[in-house]
Amino acid sequence: MNQRTIAKKIELIGIGLHKGVPVKMILEPLPSDSGIIFYRSDKGVSIPLTIENVVDTTMATVIGKNGVKISTIEHLLSSIHAYGIDNIRIILDNEEVPIMDGSSMGFCILLEEAGIQELDKPKKAIEIKEIVEVRENDKFVRLEPNNVVTFDFMIKFPHQAIREQRYVFQFSTQNYKDEIAKARTFGFLQEVNQLRAMGLGLGGSFDNCIVLDESGVLNKGGLRYKDEFVRHKILDAIGDMSLLGMPIIGGYISFAGSHKLNHFLTKKLLSSAHAYNIVELQSKVQSSQKVAVHSRVSIKH
Repeated sequence: MNQRTIAKKIELIGIGLHKGVPVKMILEPLPSDSGIIFYRSDKGVSIPLTIENVVDTTMATVIGKNGVKISTIEHLLSSIHAYGIDNIRIILDNEEVPIMDGSSMGFCILLEEAGIQELDKPKKAIEIKEIVEVRENDKFVRLEPNNVVTFDFMIKFPHQAIREQRYVFQFSTQNYKDEIAKARTFGFLQEVNQLRAMGLGLGGSFDNCIVLDESGVLNKGGLRYKDEFVRHKILDAIGDMSLLGMPIIGGYISFAGSHKLNHFLTKKLLSSAHAYNIVELQSKVQSSQKVAVHSRVSIKH
């Protein structure tokens, strides 16, 4: 199985969730072994997508270099990962990726319009060999060996519209589009003033966020899934795990995980050489419902 990029350049204009300003985004193809590279056209600064370039995880995953930042990258990265894209250039003229409708479905549509191009070099993946875990009180995120790529997430909120939710997602592109991509980010009305005092959430609205007050969901259309909240957490986790630079072969498990814990998990994995192998993917079951990887060849421990 070879690396992928997009087939043609494509662009859009949207609004940033936290800064609330318009931003133009252009996606461009890149050759094999280029990776994912962000570029701030207004600053003339390229920021490769690496764990070392993560500068903040407070309300979103933020990367930066030489004082230049790009925020709220996780939804776009989640969709890029879902389509198996390894190499792409993301050009922005401001510091935040457009929020779209608060989910990643708009990015999926954009990528399908651009098309997927297979390249000339083998695709690599991180095969999890031992459990790696990060905890913060009762919250945790974990990677463990599994021949099937899964994301098992549980959340627990006192709010009556959420309570306890768990979802187990078996990864494939079609499953992602059906089960995960439409799940929107969410927030609580009482936190709006606090966020805006921090300079965050300025672009948030009912058009790009599930908003809850004390009694329930305020959005006129209600929820897209009954457990949309936990599904969005999986969407975020897929995006955050893409900071590893290649897909994982294994299982991701979390209770109340966050961008911060996901970042610590990726750092801990890469510092634990005994816990993973890097493998080349030579062939793959071609089915939207199957994600088992076959004929793996280990090339590095």
